[in-house]
Amino acid sequence: MVRINNSDTTCTGVILSGGLNKRFAGQNKAFIDFGNRRVIDNIYDVFKCVFDEIILVTNQPMAYLEWDVNIVTDIYPVRSSLTGIHTGLFYARHPFIFVTACDTPFLKKEMVETVVSHIEPGAAVVIPETADGTEQLCAAYSKTCLSLMERQIKEEKFQIKKMFRKVRVKKIPETVLRRNDPELMSFFNINTVEDYSKAKQWLEQHQNHT
Repeated sequence: MVRINNSDTTCTGVILSGGLNKRFAGQNKAFIDFGNRRVIDNIYDVFKCVFDEIILVTNQPMAYLEWDVNIVTDIYPVRSSLTGIHTGLFYARHPFIFVTACDTPFLKKEMVETVVSHIEPGAAVVIPETADGTEQLCAAYSKTCLSLMERQIKEEKFQIKKMFRKVRVKKIPETVLRRNDPELMSFFNINTVEDYSKAKQWLEQHQNHT
């Protein structure tokens, strides 16, 4: 379990799993096969090593009963990452959450620990930043964001980064991120069948070189 800046404050791990995906032939991406396992199995194993509380936000709660996690559904019945983060924050017993999506097959424990270890007093969001921008679904959020998120949801403004102008955001530079994840594979997510094929190719290449 990772402590925040050597304090007694801890962080809850939150997995967003929206369920069936139209761009992926209507399948639940969390359960697709990946290296003789399912994508979500790797995420769950990583989270078990880091967090003492894991929350899974889903609209299909019965599909996840085999895991020792707190299963919750969106408070607001709008399908978006922002509503999922808001729900995770609401139910978390710790002041911060680390959030990831269920379709990140290469998420590394070291990347999660890097983000969590950069949480500091006064920061509302702790987020990786690369040349491609910020990684909003591999980031930490404070409960102080709850009211702002709720306001955005009610106004139907679902872009996560919209709230960044109104809170203190701590960005982790790419040079730091690459120390334990040189290719930044933790940020790769499977949105389409093509992404899935690419991920399997990368996995096979990695296995052939180990």
